[in-house]
Amino acid sequence: MATRYIEDVHEGEQIPAYTVKAGYMELNRFASANEEFIPIHMDPDYAKNVAKLPDVIIMGNLKLAYLANALERWAGADGWIKKIDVSYRKMDNVNEEVTATGVVKGKRVEDGEHLVDIDIWIENGKGEKTTPGSAVVSLPSKG
Repeated sequence: MATRYIEDVHEGEQIPAYTVKAGYMELNRFASANEEFIPIHMDPDYAKNVAKLPDVIIMGNLKLAYLANALERWAGADGWIKKIDVSYRKMDNVNEEVTATGVVKGKRVEDGEHLVDIDIWIENGKGEKTTPGSAVVSLPSKG
């Protein structure tokens, strides 16, 4: 993974898309790793018949992880995710494609650290932003 420097970042720059189609197996693995055994995230019969959802829904924390993956890949080997803040506005269903992405809003220096402010979001296959948020990433400087 290459190093991304603050000097090479520009306002309006798009964070490359991190697209995933989360199936039941991925949701179950994530639930196991996080002890998040909630029926609407794991049991299709419960989700459909009791919760009246179209199917099992993707965990909010898994969508947050997808956003972190997108940021980490963009930030490079020496980048550091300082902060992520999201709002869960819509549900995303199992076996539907979701995309984590974002756009650079600005950059600044604070206490000698080079920071990038980024608007981030999860987008479903219909182009709806289901999980909007923001992030701050620290990057090294060439100088």
